[in-house]
Amino acid sequence: MKAENSIHSESQTRRDFLNYIIGLGLLGWLGGILYPLYLYLKPPKAPEVDVKNISLGKADDLNKDSGNIFKFGNKPGILLKTPEGEIKAFSAVCTHLDCTVQYKQDEHLIWCACHNGRYDLNGKNISGPPPRPLTPFNVTIQKGEIFVSK
Repeated sequence: MKAENSIHSESQTRRDFLNYIIGLGLLGWLGGILYPLYLYLKPPKAPEVDVKNISLGKADDLNKDSGNIFKFGNKPGILLKTPEGEIKAFSAVCTHLDCTVQYKQDEHLIWCACHNGRYDLNGKNISGPPPRPLTPFNVTIQKGEIFVSK
């Protein structure tokens, strides 16, 4: 009877050891699949680009009552030429959910398509869910060329 118990306990410890090794192998295999998938789905962090000012071309090339999206570092900006001919620039990131705004020429306003947020031509929020006005940029015209800075 003693010999039978020792064989039984010895096979039990072998079985436990094999279950442990197989479990570790399965965990390693699962990690080998899930970790690269996680890295693929998680976007890499882009460093913030420190831009002081940018040139956006000639002022004469910009049509009255129009708006153009431009890139200011990592973020979009919007350059406007009002119906009166005044040139203005704002951050094109909606203050509600960070969508990109656009200029609606027929209504003479800046519009966010995500949730129908509206801003006037001074960047002030006038309707919809945006809680704050758009961030204004400084616009300078030197020798006919448009420069935008924060």
